[in-house]
Amino acid sequence: MGRMVGVGLGVVMLVVGAVWTLQGLGWWGGSSMSGVDFWAKLGPAVAGLGVALIIVAARGPRT
Repeated sequence: MGRMVGVGLGVVMLVVGAVWTLQGLGWWGGSSMSGVDFWAKLGPAVAGLGVALIIVAARGPRT
């Protein structure tokens, strides 16, 4: 069960990070976050952590 939660949380982080990046770069408008450099920098960091979490969770525990 823990593996699925880790992968799910990683996917959510990846999607949220991608959305924040697109909004920060101004490619996805309609928000107060659009065109703000902070979100363009934070988004890739969150997405990268999401990818790392997916990799770690998918490998499972060491034996």
